[in-house]
Amino acid sequence: MGYAAMKSSAVLLIGLVAVALAGEVVGSGSAARLVPAMYVLGDSTLDVGNNNHLPGKDVPRANVPFYGVDFPGGPIATGRFSNGYNVADFIAKNLGFERSPVAYLVLKSRNYLIPSAMTRGVSFASAGAGILDSTNMGNNIPLSKQVRYFESTKAEMEVAWGTRKVSTLLAESFFLLSIGSNDLFQSKPKTPADVVALYTTLVSNYSTYITELYDMGARKFGIINMGPVGCVPRVRVLNATGACNDSMNRMATGFAAAVKSGLAALAPTLPGFTYSLADSFVSTQASFTNPQSLGFVNADSACCGIGRLGAEDGRCKRNSKLCADRDTYMFFDAVHSTQRAAELAAQQMFDGPAQLTEPISFKQLAQKRY
Repeated sequence: MGYAAMKSSAVLLIGLVAVALAGEVVGSGSAARLVPAMYVLGDSTLDVGNNNHLPGKDVPRANVPFYGVDFPGGPIATGRFSNGYNVADFIAKNLGFERSPVAYLVLKSRNYLIPSAMTRGVSFASAGAGILDSTNMGNNIPLSKQVRYFESTKAEMEVAWGTRKVSTLLAESFFLLSIGSNDLFQSKPKTPADVVALYTTLVSNYSTYITELYDMGARKFGIINMGPVGCVPRVRVLNATGACNDSMNRMATGFAAAVKSGLAALAPTLPGFTYSLADSFVSTQASFTNPQSLGFVNADSACCGIGRLGAEDGRCKRNSKLCADRDTYMFFDAVHSTQRAAELAAQQMFDGPAQLTEPISFKQLAQKRY
């Protein structure tokens, strides 16, 4: 079944089941879509509310002000670790959607998982999640479980729509992944051999999960590689000078190189597998080097926070100090980017300089047809 036919089926489905969900009409903007659906797996950089539905006092959540202070349509803390949209939202907008697909646990709670999964997609991303199950264990949805959630979602989709139609839908859809930084934050390698062992374990597990998604029908993978985690305010504040942690950044570049090599080795073994790997490290470092060229006046402090660099408390809270012009800050809280920084990053991944995505851009990936 071709993409045009799928769109016609989707329009019919929307006519039968269309309802407003969180202020969004499913199917809006579909005429300009490059792909029929988008599925998101990863950590807090992509989370749009899954953690709000997890139990436990230590679960990282962004469900209080000033998170969402600039969210389009009115101030609301949606679960995004941002003053508004995050990277997933802007990638989705570039693909022709209104914003990121809705969080899996939100859809489950509203009994709307399958209509969304078939016409728009689902976000499984969870703040604090890692490639390893042991990372922040018990306080997130690890990547392994996100893949299992996708597996059960696919099974329900097949019951509702049939195996062939779901297979065509998934092959044409965009799978966005960004994960790994929490694994590095929690790791304590003591020797170079420990570092190599860590990379090997992480890339092996990552490759396994990507292969499982492929085996379930995914073909287009947009993967955001690790950025300079040693330069986030949460890390800078630990240095008396406020400088980046070079050791952590070396770990990040080493992991990024390992992921790059792992994907290059994996691709020939999976017929039809196509990917775009975004070099978040290079693009973000360029922003640090000349932030003014991008309209930023602050590239080392949190817009919302307490104390030095706005990072002494780690989170953005009701009693935090909030900067007046969020668009001039790269970081909203002690770890996560502002809406403006996320928008610029997404633009670079989607259709920016060739050296920032390889072997193709996110746009070229989306335009590929099966």
